[in-house]
Amino acid sequence: MFPNSHFALATHVLTVLAVHRDAGPVTSARIARSINTNPAFLRTLLGRLREAGLIEISLGKGGGARLARAASRVTLADVYRAVEKRPPIQLHRCAPDKRCLVGRNILPLLDDVVTDVETAALRRLADTTVADLAARALRRG
Repeated sequence: MFPNSHFALATHVLTVLAVHRDAGPVTSARIARSINTNPAFLRTLLGRLREAGLIEISLGKGGGARLARAASRVTLADVYRAVEKRPPIQLHRCAPDKRCLVGRNILPLLDDVVTDVETAALRRLADTTVADLAARALRRG
């Protein structure tokens, strides 16, 4: 379901923006420090979040990133869809032998299971918002 760290990092970015929403745009340098990642990679991730309509970016002095809508209206399912590639799980690295009983059936069989898992995971992610995570982070201090 989560083949790379993009989902976790994007969630981190959006939670930082939610926590600092009243301070105005947050610079990529500040976000990169919080995540402890390369600013160039972060800019790529910010681009995906902007393309998905989750953040707005302003350039120049006083610029930075901010949430495009209320954190309470951004679910973790929204974040997942914005940054994870499809399909979520690579089912097979090579083409199975169609002459083999298992080979000709394994991909559709696995696809059914993976689709069910992804559907269940997205339902759970849809129940949690970036605002929920920001509130939990603030409570924990």
